[in-house]
Amino acid sequence: MPAIASRILKLITVIFLMTFANTLIARTKVEGLLYLTKKPVSVEIEDGMIVRIREVKRLSDPHPVFIAPGLIDNQVNGFAGVSFCFAGGELTREGIFKATQELWKKGVTTYLPTLTTNTKEVLKHNLALLSDSKNDSALLGSIAGFHLEGPYISPIDGYRGAHPLKYVRKPDWNEFMELYEASGKNIKTITIAPELDGAMEFIRKCTAMGIVVAIGHHNATREIIEEAVLNGARISTHLGNGCANTINRHVNPLWPQLANDKLMASIICDGFHLRDEEITVFYKIKGPDKTIITSDVTSFAALPPGEYKNEEGETIILTKEGMLRLPAQNVLYGSASPISRGVARILKITGCSLGEAIRMSSTNPSKLYGLSDRGVIETGKRADLILFEIGDSELVIKKTYVKGKLVYEAQQ
Repeated sequence: MPAIASRILKLITVIFLMTFANTLIARTKVEGLLYLTKKPVSVEIEDGMIVRIREVKRLSDPHPVFIAPGLIDNQVNGFAGVSFCFAGGELTREGIFKATQELWKKGVTTYLPTLTTNTKEVLKHNLALLSDSKNDSALLGSIAGFHLEGPYISPIDGYRGAHPLKYVRKPDWNEFMELYEASGKNIKTITIAPELDGAMEFIRKCTAMGIVVAIGHHNATREIIEEAVLNGARISTHLGNGCANTINRHVNPLWPQLANDKLMASIICDGFHLRDEEITVFYKIKGPDKTIITSDVTSFAALPPGEYKNEEGETIILTKEGMLRLPAQNVLYGSASPISRGVARILKITGCSLGEAIRMSSTNPSKLYGLSDRGVIETGKRADLILFEIGDSELVIKKTYVKGKLVYEAQQ
């Protein structure tokens, strides 16, 4: 019996040591200056999750960088030549993966592919393809759901923005349910003009389903905006844009959205969509808890300056400064700047802290869209992390981790 007991004890010891060794091998350490405190920390990762965070006296890297949760972008129309909106079979699985990889390089670890105003057939086709690709293991869960911006928006020039007039229409619940089913029930948010016929009932139904309703590309009165909020609308899509160039100084859709404390606001801080003083005012009113930094990037982002054609055959100009515009309508055509630029700009313009800037570009969207496993650096959360420096015009991403996997490392 003693011999048997001894062998059992040895076996247990071997199993324990092997398990312990495997744990050590599987655990990854990432170091940096914590975005909230600017103190050096070590973040330990295991099986894609954060398992330990501890302050350290010094970092091994003589040139320390900041560490923060990955950026979460709620409005990505496309990226690096890939469009989520175009028809004609242009969107492919390979394209979705390419766009995701390029976004990782900009520190975006989670995003909502955004489909804008188009035919029902195009929207269904692209939503279905995105749904089929969403859970691909290669994407590491970076696609959290989809943003449908339109087609239920204002048909009025200016408020409509660059959305094609011929596809703009009133809310249609039966059509929307077809789109929702095609998306695999993954439409997470929808932007709608609340003044349209049937909009209030539409907002109520979406809210009941857990879909985040945003108001945008609209010319609603204060009363209509307040009613929309009472029915469940929670955020203004790219506040200050999707608006006519000439508006009444007192009676316009901007003031009531700013005044309503129950409305969050997403803002584009690329240097073209809003002037610095607008960003400052919006930030002062909404504060870091009710502001979300978004990009509104399109397929033309990360491409060289020049002239391009959109799906309608219209000329799109991407300037050397980074402005993307549609000359025929004298409007901006989305953005060519990633959200990492917006984070750096709001830091510079408002004087907010780095912690507040990351809150607006990661923590807030994670809360709004129910992504409770990300958006902060805490034990038990997904190890979606970025290591970066703060440049003059954007965050300079050094490394990006998605679910604990190093998906991007800048060349030295």
